[in-house]
Amino acid sequence: MIYGLGSILPRVLNYLLLTSFYTYLLGDEGFGILSELYAEIAIVLVIIEFGMESGYFRHAKMEGDARKVFSHTFGFILILAILWLVLATVYTPGIAQMLKYSDHPEYIRWVAWIIALDAVTLIPFARIRQEERPMRFAVLKVLNVLINLLIVFTFLWFFPAIQRKTGALPSWLYNPEIGVGYVFIANLASSTIMLLLLLPELRSFRFSFDPKLMKKILAYSAPLVIVGLAGAINDSGDKIFLKFLYPDAETAQATVGEYSASYRLAILITLFTQMFRYAFEPFIFNVSGQKDAKETYATVMKYFVLSGLLLCLGTTLYIDLFQYLLGPETRGGIRIVPIVMLGYLFLGIYYNLSVWYKIKDLTRYAALMAGIGAAVTIGLNVILIPEIGYMGSALATLACYLVMMVISYFWGRKVYPIPYETGRLVGWILLAAGIYAISWLLRPDALWLRLSLNTLLFLLFTGIIARGERKLVRSLIGQVRARFRK
Repeated sequence: MIYGLGSILPRVLNYLLLTSFYTYLLGDEGFGILSELYAEIAIVLVIIEFGMESGYFRHAKMEGDARKVFSHTFGFILILAILWLVLATVYTPGIAQMLKYSDHPEYIRWVAWIIALDAVTLIPFARIRQEERPMRFAVLKVLNVLINLLIVFTFLWFFPAIQRKTGALPSWLYNPEIGVGYVFIANLASSTIMLLLLLPELRSFRFSFDPKLMKKILAYSAPLVIVGLAGAINDSGDKIFLKFLYPDAETAQATVGEYSASYRLAILITLFTQMFRYAFEPFIFNVSGQKDAKETYATVMKYFVLSGLLLCLGTTLYIDLFQYLLGPETRGGIRIVPIVMLGYLFLGIYYNLSVWYKIKDLTRYAALMAGIGAAVTIGLNVILIPEIGYMGSALATLACYLVMMVISYFWGRKVYPIPYETGRLVGWILLAAGIYAISWLLRPDALWLRLSLNTLLFLLFTGIIARGERKLVRSLIGQVRARFRK
């Protein structure tokens, strides 16, 4: 729960508060700039971090000298971060021109520093987790977001309000022409403060080089770069493709903002999937030795799918209300929300299906499936964006995770068969899709009628699920009662 607080709460604050704030204040074009550049940050970070976090966890106890492993993994990332900064600084004009930010090369410099600072904090945070200090981990993660929020609100809301009323702020303190750039400045400041707060974890760092140890770490970590890159492309690549492939170059940036804002309305299923993953990965191995392990995995799958469907329907049926989380300029893309949410539901099912290759130590197949997913993402974005705009990006997300899910399901049946209730679960998914289709087809003009109809449809779906899964519902009620008695 504490690690979840440190990892999930910051995402909630970022997604809900900052998305609403940015879309209302910066509009679709400003939010498009943020979405695109942060997508590129995610991809570059995978390369600079080079899978060292997993390499550190893997070898910290195995080698018997955690400090030595810390120094090697942190030193490796530090060297890559410095090289990145040098190259990014030298080639700033070229990178800015390539990314179509020739008028704002400072964006590239700020982003380069954000990447470098975030990369070098990776292993210190990993050390905190490895030494089982979850409270420090959670406090630092939440503090990082709160500092960022404070600076963002100061420069994008508080100072502008004072400037409008008094006009008394000096230009060195606040310059309205910087605009969206203050988001990067705030991130840069919070990342710098975070590195300073992590200095106690760096006291044992020593520059040293053990070729045998480094070879082991690289052999383990390097393949994970492929997995990480594929995952980053699947999750963030669409924002980049959309800018460069959208037919109307003049409105491409605004289109990225409109698409990205609506994409974030899928936050509930996204966060649910991430929280599930945090809990499920250790759970896989905790129950793997039990006689009924396979039946347990199948039950977990059912819990996940039913919960995920309730979240998907609860969001999409009430999208008329959720859309007000976004600024008026960025609401045009809400039709992608059901597609994206279904895609992330399939991603969650894919995480469920990961049991077979983790139990059997066949993680190389995860890299292969992620690579196939990335190929689907890239191919469909290239084909569909020129034809149907950001709807093509949404469909590419859905197709990517659907393909990965299907491949993992059939591959897992051969390697480590689990008695999933496949037909029943597919039936529930089709039922949810049918409920949404009825809502979309009927769709009354009056808002109160739409909400009333959708409430009835949601209750209908819930009632059918409860009737079909009576044993599951009774079991859940019994568990809740038992918890309260304790």
